Amino acid sequence: MKRLAGRTAIVTGASRGLGASIAVALAAEGAAVAVVARTEQVWDERLPGTIGETVAAIEAIGGTAVPIRADLLDPEDIPRLVEEARAALGPITLLVNNAAFTAPGRPPRTDAPPRPKAPRPDGDAKPDWPGFVAIPVSAFRRHFEISVFAGYELMQLVAPDMIEAGLGSIVNISSVASRLPGSGPFGDTSSGVLPGYGGSKAALEHLTSCAAYDLQRHNIAVNALSPSQPMITPGLSYYIKEFDSNVGVNEDFAEAVVRLALVDPTVVTGRTVGHREVLDGSFAGFDVSSASL
Repeated sequence: MKRLAGRTAIVTGASRGLGASIAVALAAEGAAVAVVARTEQVWDERLPGTIGETVAAIEAIGGTAVPIRADLLDPEDIPRLVEEARAALGPITLLVNNAAFTAPGRPPRTDAPPRPKAPRPDGDAKPDWPGFVAIPVSAFRRHFEISVFAGYELMQLVAPDMIEAGLGSIVNISSVASRLPGSGPFGDTSSGVLPGYGGSKAALEHLTSCAAYDLQRHNIAVNALSPSQPMITPGLSYYIKEFDSNVGVNEDFAEAVVRLALVDPTVVTGRTVGHREVLDGSFAGFDVSSASL
């Protein structure tokens, strides 16, 4: 029997990259998957992939999935996507909060007039401002709305299903950015920082431990998974054009998600771990490849 047979999963941000790989991996292990994202049609060549393509990949391996278009910035879409997933596939016992805000951002609105660009204070020259000062608060807030607030609400909405079923797994996808740039003073500051992205991931990790604390008694595991090495995804490729040989494989990361979905919450919960530590079992002190519910 497949390891996740009988489970129903929601995966957000599943139209491309790690989200798509995670959705396919869960389905390959028997889970019925709600593939959730905004993208029904490619709107930027830098961001290939759609929810329909992910569903097609799952169906090609004999899995079960439904595409659900949802915008996590729309307060009406979050409860709707859970209701649609539950109606189509059954009670939700697995949630992967993978969606995050990364450049180049969101599809352009066709019904909105073009916004004029604000002139630079010193004409055409690029001002020597820190990246932190140049990031508008609206963009900073958007990271938290998608990664933290939407994730918080989704966990609340699916928890009753998990409690009634007597089991559940929540995996929040984090990043090493949550711990960067670290303590100062700093030497090389040429690479810049991502305060919105990293800050939202740090908050997501704290939320993970808080949710785990309350849900453990219901046999629900809540963990955060971070790439142990750079993963070549469309979002990261937007910022970084060249990678060294130390890059991860999306399918390995997705396998780590599968294994976290199988852990015993009395042993592994409230953790933020790297995917390599999940694959070799070192983070838990036991071989999670043999974990079962």
